[in-house]
Amino acid sequence: MHGLRAFFQSFDVILFGTVILLTLLGLVTMYSYQGDNLYFNRQLLWIGVALVAFFLALLPDYRFFRIGNTTFFFYVGIVLALILVLFIGEVTLGAQSRFDLGFFSLQPADPAKLILILVLAKYFSKRHELIGDFRHIIISGVYAFIIFGLVFIQPDFGSGIILFFIWFGMILAAGIKLRHLAVVFIVGAITFGGMWQFAFQDYQKERIMTFLDPLADIQGAGYNAYQSTVAVGSGQLLGKGIGYGTQSKLLFLPEYETDFIFAAYAEEWGLLGVLLLFVGFGVVVWRLLIQAVRGASNFETLFATGVVIFLISHFFVHIGMNIGLLPVTGTTVPFLSYGGSHLVTEYVAIGMVFAMSRYARISKRASLDEDALLSKV
Repeated sequence: MHGLRAFFQSFDVILFGTVILLTLLGLVTMYSYQGDNLYFNRQLLWIGVALVAFFLALLPDYRFFRIGNTTFFFYVGIVLALILVLFIGEVTLGAQSRFDLGFFSLQPADPAKLILILVLAKYFSKRHELIGDFRHIIISGVYAFIIFGLVFIQPDFGSGIILFFIWFGMILAAGIKLRHLAVVFIVGAITFGGMWQFAFQDYQKERIMTFLDPLADIQGAGYNAYQSTVAVGSGQLLGKGIGYGTQSKLLFLPEYETDFIFAAYAEEWGLLGVLLLFVGFGVVVWRLLIQAVRGASNFETLFATGVVIFLISHFFVHIGMNIGLLPVTGTTVPFLSYGGSHLVTEYVAIGMVFAMSRYARISKRASLDEDALLSKV
């Protein structure tokens, strides 16, 4: 009875309801009154799978992640999966980033983001009093860079950017010093220069140059960015109506179910719909930050913060590329875009935050004592 009561006390109805609303907004944006609705029908199935995964994620007591080697085993597992996909993965749109499992495909870069959050949350929670030591920034950066490198060479530049933002955001949350932050920026600039010279593919360079001047090559590299901005602007105040977006449904805007779903949504829902979308994501971030503040220990606080960084990064990078402020990198909008791997990962992340809040009512003294013990492990 006590466990059931704790379950309902930890269940944030506002957060869950808002996530469902955002998911439904994305679903109806995929619907068309002309032609088939393959993506719409498949997404219905993925929403069902994501909901099952969400409720399963509510069950465990995640305090076992704080100690032992379980988190590291998860990390090794996802690294091996990212290596394996480079050899036997399905090639889609020039990227070898997913396993073809017949009925569906699995993209390991999506759960890799959640596992990186877990690893960094544990690492920083055990060393929160020593975060001023620059070597912890380097070690955490190595954890992130291994995953980043494997994702980047697929190549999946969009997921690579999100992985970087997760690491960077979590070291900020952990308490990095300003002088160390300056070093990170310098190293990052040098790394980017080296990648531009030796690692970036020609099409990736074209995307970045298109970002600097989107209209320079409308018929080539800038076509998608141009059509996206046209779709967003054509929505005006009230939009064209659900299922009646001309840019998206007539296929002037490619991949509107995934990479450009914000543009398709803005075209059909207009400015008022966009405001609703921003309010919805604001509510999700607000409720997650409340869970972060109430964390039973630094691990739970950092994990919830990492989930916030993960969702915000996806949200703003996607919107930035849809309105021509960022290069087109192939990122999704959390809860809205078509796809199973990212949707299940997002729902699992929310479920884990819910589950962690069940034991967040321990006393501050107990929490501090436990953190002190973990820092010695």
